[in-house]
Amino acid sequence: MGAAYFDDLHVGDEFVSPTRTITETDIVVFSTMSGDMNPLHTSEAFAKETIFGQRIAQGLLGISICHGLMTRVGIFDGSALAFLGIKNWDFKAPIFIGDDIHAKFTISMKIESKTKKDRGIIHFFVQLLNENGTITQEGTKIIMMKRNKETI
Repeated sequence: MGAAYFDDLHVGDEFVSPTRTITETDIVVFSTMSGDMNPLHTSEAFAKETIFGQRIAQGLLGISICHGLMTRVGIFDGSALAFLGIKNWDFKAPIFIGDDIHAKFTISMKIESKTKKDRGIIHFFVQLLNENGTITQEGTKIIMMKRNKETI
């Protein structure tokens, strides 16, 4: 699907992104960039002794990759104006090196702007799932979208 405008999208519409494999490089780069050098993410020896038994990806790395996966669907190309926030985000299961993850997202709410008729706000309920269908993270992302000029 290509770019979609506020008016093209409806409550209940569901989208599924392509998959992406989490790599050690993802974790190392994110650790360096963010400064999150927790040994749970950076030390195999330390992580082996944890409840996870191996290194896991940072939760914020999961959110970031999830957002990128959502954009790969194409509906936001040229029509998203702003990422406004996240609500009720839950970390439900770890993301391991080698996991193939994808995003599934559904429109849960649409709000027309009362002051600026050229835009609206959409709430997307988002789930980040691994290759086994396990939900690793979920919550609501709020995005301001352009309206189609023909429908204003």
